[in-house]
Amino acid sequence: MDTIREAPLGQLLRYVTGNRILQYPEEKPDFELPAAYNVLLNTTSSEKRPAVSRGVTALSNGDSADTTQSSISGDEPSDLEKIETEAAVVEGDKLSLKKTKSRLDTVPYTEDRLEIEAELAIERTQTTPIAPTKTADGKILVDWYTTDDPANPQNWSNGKRLSVSILICTYTFVVYTGSAIYTASIEGVIEKWGVSPAEASLPLSLYVLAYGIGPLLWAPLSEIPIIGRSPVYAATMAIFTILSLPTAMVDNFAGLLVLRFLQGFFGSPCLAIGAATMQDIYSLLYLPYALVAWVSAAYCGPALGPLLSGFAVTAKGWRWSLWEILWMAGPIFLLMFLLLPETSSPNILLRRAARLRKLTGDLRLESQSEIDQKKLSPSAIVVDAIVKPIEITIKDPAILFVNVYTAIIYGIYYSFFEAFPVVYPPMYGFSLGMVGVVFTCILVACLIGIAIYCAYLNWILIPDIKKNGLRAQESRLVPALFACFGPTIGLFVFAWTANPSIHWIAPTIGIVIYAASVFIVMQCIFVYVPLSYPQYAASLFAGNDFLRSAFACGSIMFGRPLFLNLGVGKGVSVLGGLSVIGIIGMFALYATGAKLRARSKFAV
Repeated sequence: MDTIREAPLGQLLRYVTGNRILQYPEEKPDFELPAAYNVLLNTTSSEKRPAVSRGVTALSNGDSADTTQSSISGDEPSDLEKIETEAAVVEGDKLSLKKTKSRLDTVPYTEDRLEIEAELAIERTQTTPIAPTKTADGKILVDWYTTDDPANPQNWSNGKRLSVSILICTYTFVVYTGSAIYTASIEGVIEKWGVSPAEASLPLSLYVLAYGIGPLLWAPLSEIPIIGRSPVYAATMAIFTILSLPTAMVDNFAGLLVLRFLQGFFGSPCLAIGAATMQDIYSLLYLPYALVAWVSAAYCGPALGPLLSGFAVTAKGWRWSLWEILWMAGPIFLLMFLLLPETSSPNILLRRAARLRKLTGDLRLESQSEIDQKKLSPSAIVVDAIVKPIEITIKDPAILFVNVYTAIIYGIYYSFFEAFPVVYPPMYGFSLGMVGVVFTCILVACLIGIAIYCAYLNWILIPDIKKNGLRAQESRLVPALFACFGPTIGLFVFAWTANPSIHWIAPTIGIVIYAASVFIVMQCIFVYVPLSYPQYAASLFAGNDFLRSAFACGSIMFGRPLFLNLGVGKGVSVLGGLSVIGIIGMFALYATGAKLRARSKFAV
């Protein structure tokens, strides 16, 4: 019931019924405010408020006001003084998960966060009260009540975390599948409206471009405490699902282009904040495993799209691929609407603070996120979302390399969607459906990449962190030093074995080598960036998403002419030559990364 209450459906039912159903503990008659809050609320001061209302013990342990006043005025330290002393212990520069700080202070990419999470792994198994903090201006910061507070996403059961992760990964898979699932319909679109092959590829390229633009809006929007993540997911996925209906029925080419762009735009929150959701519910040490699952869903979506539509389009017509998007999106939206809870701690604590103010009538009760939110402005959000990524990319060589390299990788990845129809049907006599089957080799490559990277995490990285703590950020690039050769090797294997005289398995092996190595390289880069630039991680990922998607959009358009004009061998060799930049750049980044970060005003 807690999950349903936190999901969009539960919040809607609460709004409609005036919060009479699916109530939070603070809204129930038998709720008792923790003693530490009572002491702070009932302390005599210039800021004292009226006595608290129903269900709240006026003072801890049943003491009367006179008794408390005597304690405060006596020689023994009062409960309030003890609370303030305890709160002061956790203040200062060192982070603590026992008190609410701003999101900039609690990003899970620091040595302090790792140490605290290790301590709390034991404390979360115990019910230890967390004392609220009183600020200099008299505000009482609302926080988790205990170390094992079930409202804290970090305290959720493994089953609840797993269900949320599966839902986010499935949602990500559906949206990414929605891009390449259209490729099987290109020939049908050419026949329907008499457009050129390049024009018929626009619905795919515009979809990819749009889900690169979307994160620039959705990422900062989900970080606003009063909004949170769940409303962004629910609203955009609802629009994505609704748009899927007219997209499958549209009767003019211009309308198809517009609808496909809007589909990609409203489907992009999974790309914008999927990683942030994983960050909300998993600790730093085991977050990479969750990110592996999420990236795998995004990585395999475009690969399996042609398989899902290839045979169906051949049998039922070109619109069938667009109908399949609706059939996948509808059930996922319903599950998200019913069962996807809010995971953003600032949003959860903000709403808890509002309930406590209503219960007690004391306006001093605020969450840290409310205080942070008052400092937000539309201009600051725009700067953080658009200006800051551009500024860091221009001024920081490490980020410039990462963005260029990932854009090239992503562009090459999507170029394969244009190379397959040029290779497998004319050279090997594959049908449209069988071309879709070839795409499953990327799924195989993904599984190989997962096995290698997770083995590295389990037997090398995590034991080393437990023993020695976090090393320099460049240590996370070690697997990429080996994997960065893979894209070049795989591309050249594909380029020069794609020949009717050579068995089709040879170029397919090249694709597997390419895709498996790219998966490992991307995992390393996506860990390196937030470790080095924690305060700007969200902005950098949004900017990186845009650059990758923009380059992929262009590569879809120039891919087929490249292969037709130069031939598959020379055309793919051009891409292989570009990927050499990654080998040089990866070793340069590993060798000079520390020096670059020392000179950068953005890195830590």
